[in-house]
Parts: sequence; C-alpha cells; structure tokens
Amino acid sequence: MRVRGEEDAQGECVRARATGRDRAGVATACFGETREMACVSTSTLALCRLGVGCESRWGVGVRKGSVCGPGGSGAAAGWKVRPSMASSSSSSGAAAQDALSSRLVRPHIRTLKPYTPILPFEVLSDTLGRRPEDIVKLDANENPYGTPPSVQAALASMPFAHIYPDPETRKLRAALERDTGCPAANLLVGCGADELIDLLMRCVLEPGDCVVDTPPTFTMYAFDCDVNGGRTVEVPRDADFRVDVDGVIRAARDNAAKIVFLTSPNNPDGSVMPRGDVDRVLEALPDTLVVLDEAYVEFCEDYHGVSRVTDVPGRDNLIVLRTFSKRAALAGLRVGYGAFPTWLMSYMWAMKQPYNVSVAAETAACAALEDAAYLAQVRDALVSERERMMEGLRGDDIPFLEPYPSQANFILCNVVGGKDAAGVKDALARDEGIMIRHYAKPAMKNFVRISVGTPEHTDRILAALRRMA
Repeated sequence: MRVRGEEDAQGECVRARATGRDRAGVATACFGETREMACVSTSTLALCRLGVGCESRWGVGVRKGSVCGPGGSGAAAGWKVRPSMASSSSSSGAAAQDALSSRLVRPHIRTLKPYTPILPFEVLSDTLGRRPEDIVKLDANENPYGTPPSVQAALASMPFAHIYPDPETRKLRAALERDTGCPAANLLVGCGADELIDLLMRCVLEPGDCVVDTPPTFTMYAFDCDVNGGRTVEVPRDADFRVDVDGVIRAARDNAAKIVFLTSPNNPDGSVMPRGDVDRVLEALPDTLVVLDEAYVEFCEDYHGVSRVTDVPGRDNLIVLRTFSKRAALAGLRVGYGAFPTWLMSYMWAMKQPYNVSVAAETAACAALEDAAYLAQVRDALVSERERMMEGLRGDDIPFLEPYPSQANFILCNVVGGKDAAGVKDALARDEGIMIRHYAKPAMKNFVRISVGTPEHTDRILAALRRMA
C-alpha cells in the first residue's frame, strides 16, 4: 500500500518532527524536517499532519513518494525506518493490489490528491500537549462564540432522532425563505455547502468538461472538479486579489466552460467582488453556470446589498451558496444551502441523496434562524473584533505583517521583513498554543491567515506577535 503525504488543499505547510511509541509500545522515530510525511504502524495507516513538536502515535516516517508496506521502504528516501511486519510483506501482494486498483479504480481517482482538513481540538490537544481550552484556534474561520442557546435546547429535546429525516428539509427551507427572501422552491439544503458543490458537478460535468476557477480561492472547487473527472482552468487574481473579469469570460468561452466559480467575500483574503463585475460575468456567459459562493457574506458591512441570493429566481445561470458554519457556528453539524435556477432544481432533487441532512442538523439550523437577535449580536461582535485586530496588526510593533482589508471573519497577512511565514505559524503553535493558517503554494508561501476570535483571542495573538517582532 502506498502512503503519500501532501500539502493541504490551501497549500498548508506541515513540518513534522515526531517521536513516540506505537500501539504495541515499540519505540519509533522520525528524523528531519519536511512538509509532507506519513506515519505507519503494523496495524494502522495514518497520515501525520501534526504540526510541530508532536508525538507520533503510530510509527514509521516516510518521505513523499516513498513506499511503506508491502514491497516498499522509506529508507530509500532517507528516513530512519523501524522494521515492521508490513515492510516485510511480499512484493507479490503489492503487485496484486496494484493490479486490482488498475482494473477497478477510475484512472483519475488513482492519481487524486486527498483534501487535507484542519485538525479538530482533540487532535490538537494531543499534538501540542495542551488542554483544548488553552488552545486559541484561529486557523479555520470557525465561529468562536458557539451556537445560539436555542440550538442546544432544541437538540436536547429533539423528539424524532430515531426516524429518518425529511428528505426535502421542508421546515428549514421555509425558514430560509423567510430569512433570505428567496423562494423555498429555489432552495436546496446540503450536508454543508461542500455537498452542493459536488452535487452540481455530478449533475452537469462530463469527463473532461471545464470549470473556471480564480485562485487563490476556496480549493474545494478544484478538488471536486478533480473528483468528478473535470478540468479546471485557472484565471489567477491580481496582486490585490481582484478577479480578472475579462480573463474569466475569455477562459470560459475558449474552453466551453460549464461552471464558473466566484467567491465573495473571497477566501483567503476577504475581498468582495463588485456587483458590476458579477453582472458582467453573468451577462457575458448566459450558457454557463456562475456559482457565487457567499459563505462569509454576513460579515460584510452591507451584506444585504452585497448578496445576490434574491436574484437567483430571475436568472437562469446564477447559483448562490451559503453556509451555517460561520454565521450560526454549526460547522460541526454540517449544514449549508444553495439557491438554484428553477430549471435546474428538478435535476438536483433527482440526484440528491434522500437523507443527506440529518435530523440534528435541520433542528439546529431552524433553531438558529429563530434566534435572529443572537445571530446579529455575534455577527456585530466579530465584525468589531475584526477591526480591532486589523488595527493591531497594522501597528508599528508588529512590523513583519502586512494585513489586507477584509469583509469576512478572517484577515490575510503578508509576512515581510525577512520573517518566514511557516516559521511564524509554527512558533505560534509551539510556543503559544495559537493556531493560524499558512499557505505553502508558491503564490501564497509568504502569507498567513488569521481567523477573527473573541476579544481574549485577539489579545493573545497580538501579544504573541509583538513578542516575535
């Protein structure tokens, strides 16, 4: 079995130095420093993306591209490798497995790089040797205030957890119609907006069909395109993260693109795409689906004016995606929604898994929408804290960071003055228990992204950064 490390979907740089014991109590060691590594034991295969100063629970370190398990060894790549039962298996077993994968697994899946998610609190706690409550998690744009109190009460009294959920999420879609002003007939709820991105591609893409992307941006678009055998054509943003509108239109026409993805506010920089630019794309590409991802739109200064969700019923090529993860702090329950053109809805309904949204997710989302005052209070608190953190990051006492203006719940910073962006991220994790996001892809390797937290979180990270100056 081949085990490969990788950069995460945004190019997350992981540097691992791991020592520990596997389940059998046998001492193991990984030496050196690398962005990609994997840990393997005789009974478990697990990718190690544990950051710095971590303890490997499993065992053998290998470099990217080396093989551990039947027929392979990481030693050839320069790692010190503990002998194991797996490494002594016959090469014929590996050959048989390769033959099976070649015959059964779709060719584009055999070369697919997995999406690398952010680590949760319980894993970070083990990795950093800190209690979860001592970790400041500012790496995934999660809402630190938690769900509205009404959500906890609704989940505690949920009467029908033993019954399959409503396949049409009728109650939630009716509540979303009241909340957004978009008719329920145009709304589809998913297990996170990610599910809807994948569902749309499965609906319209043939192998080799084109999707236009505007990096740096949310990497699930390109990932799902790869999963579905599509072809991503990239039109890079400029130095200020503005979309090259003419380039997008040209690329879509030249490649007969079926989907164009636009993100506003954009992740990772938080910029908003001007309304007129969105209109230009929509009007120039009437036969192409334009997906406007508004995951962070509630954090805009005028989010009702920025959002295009109410325009969907009147346009045949506009799709708008939203999520409950940021606004309502339901990231762990996975619930998002999209507004789709009327003509497309019947096909989306036909393809959707019947019970894709759990009873708990729909219950929580409905309860959150009923507590509009709490949602507004938390939104205002995060926007206020974003501005306070921005002011601090621009201060003379943190000279090595250049923050970009943001209309989301995070701030992107260019790391300057001879500082290494990966080193800043690693030092904050190791020395302070503060997690931020780093990008190792060439265009973004000098950047870090900091999620907006509570006032206490802002105080801690600003103090830590000042100590690093």
